[in-house]
Amino acid sequence: MTIFSTEEQLEQIAKYLRAYARIPHFQDDTVPGSIMEKIIALVRGGIQLPTYDYVDVCIRGNVGWQVKSTKNSTPLTWKRAKVPNAPSLIKASRAGRAEAKVLGDAIIDFCNRHAAHSLARYDLKEIGYSRLIMFPDGGAIYFEKSICTVAEPWVFNKDEYTWHWTAQKVSAIKEQLPSFTGTNLRTGRKSFAWHGLGENQLHFPGEKEWWPDVTIPTAIGEMNFSADGHAIAFRLAKDKVCWDSLTSFLTEAT
Repeated sequence: MTIFSTEEQLEQIAKYLRAYARIPHFQDDTVPGSIMEKIIALVRGGIQLPTYDYVDVCIRGNVGWQVKSTKNSTPLTWKRAKVPNAPSLIKASRAGRAEAKVLGDAIIDFCNRHAAHSLARYDLKEIGYSRLIMFPDGGAIYFEKSICTVAEPWVFNKDEYTWHWTAQKVSAIKEQLPSFTGTNLRTGRKSFAWHGLGENQLHFPGEKEWWPDVTIPTAIGEMNFSADGHAIAFRLAKDKVCWDSLTSFLTEAT
């Protein structure tokens, strides 16, 4: 089995998301990650894992997926990167570029080990990235990307990044601690921001480089696929079902 959904499965994912959007009192601009995981598990015949492992959904002995669902403007958190020996590495990283790269390499190694652990634990051949992006006007893009395999288990190549600390920011509202930023040497753009002086969140703005080139249709019910067939763009329904009708149906259903 491949991590990539067929066009029929992509349409089914979009169908479930449109249906979810019609539930009364739904938060219009987001789909919780747990809901997205349930949809992927349902469509692909996998199981939703109640763990903090790298994969959220998997078919044991076969394939797994890390699932992300956010608004297009929300900083994407890759994970909380609790790097071993972080205090000493942080202190040394301020000495120069070479020392900063040692800390950056440790962050990348931490992420890669987390994925490799899921490959081994669930006996997976491949891990995919399952991603829903929601836009303020009701548009949505869902795409899938191969992250790593048994043959090539590393998600990121640490030699592709250079690292530095940002300056501390102080505003009238609050003080913002410096973040440790990883820049992609090929694109010159910021790929990572590690908040190791706070809650260890690793933001991944470089993920936008993975977003597919696919046009969101103007009409609800229409769908567009990317050229490689691994992404679908659609619109979520804005009309809600009647709350009384829904509760009556659920109460009377057998």
